[in-house]
Amino acid sequence: MTALLAGCSGTADGPEKDGKHDASASTGTSTDRAGAGPSPEETFEPDPDRLPKSRAEAHDFIDRVIAGPASFGPGVVKRSPYESDPATWPVLGEDCVWQQRKPAPSVLATLTRSFEVPAEAGKGPVRLAAVVTVHRTRQDAAWEMAESIEESMRCPTQQLREGEQIGSMVAGALLGGEATQNTSEDSLTELGEYRSSELGGPHRYFWQQAQTLQFTVAVTGKGAKGRTEREIDELVVQAQGAMLARLESTVEKQS
Repeated sequence: MTALLAGCSGTADGPEKDGKHDASASTGTSTDRAGAGPSPEETFEPDPDRLPKSRAEAHDFIDRVIAGPASFGPGVVKRSPYESDPATWPVLGEDCVWQQRKPAPSVLATLTRSFEVPAEAGKGPVRLAAVVTVHRTRQDAAWEMAESIEESMRCPTQQLREGEQIGSMVAGALLGGEATQNTSEDSLTELGEYRSSELGGPHRYFWQQAQTLQFTVAVTGKGAKGRTEREIDELVVQAQGAMLARLESTVEKQS
């Protein structure tokens, strides 16, 4: 069953919620959501020997899976800085402000990339981000997904960085096999309003995160003047689908 959370929270290129994490993240723990629920329809068989077990293997996996500009479609370019510091990840503080902290012990590796659809006549720039995180275990990845929902309920309005804010969020969650969700074990979606001192607002805010095995992948889209909701949503969905397809291809058992 789809879980809808009204008045929820927001991710993207910096101390934000690309892969949303709480400061209290712990290793090997689970909540009702993280430990239960149906498995997704098996569309591929992972090879245990192809699953990363070290930090080096996790970084190699991320390089193979994470989105590049072409993953979103034509017209998307890299932003600067393009890649996050791999020694940090975003944490939502008790004050509902996103900060960069040291990754949780459960994380083997994580990386965020930032992109943009440049401004053009009558239209502002679309800010985009993609993140891949490799956890030590499947349970750790499921725990991250559960924390994301908790964060949305705890902070209905969140500050991404100085001059940027998200709010009026609505969130949905689908486990694998529910409705038409058959691309991951767990999938979260948030949409709402994005405001910034640079781009004004409110504009469309759209975030998706999915978990399969010990991995989570997430994509964020932040709109601007003249950009439609459909335009933002399609960019996010396309990049998310591309990363999930690469994930399967990277760890799938070879016949």
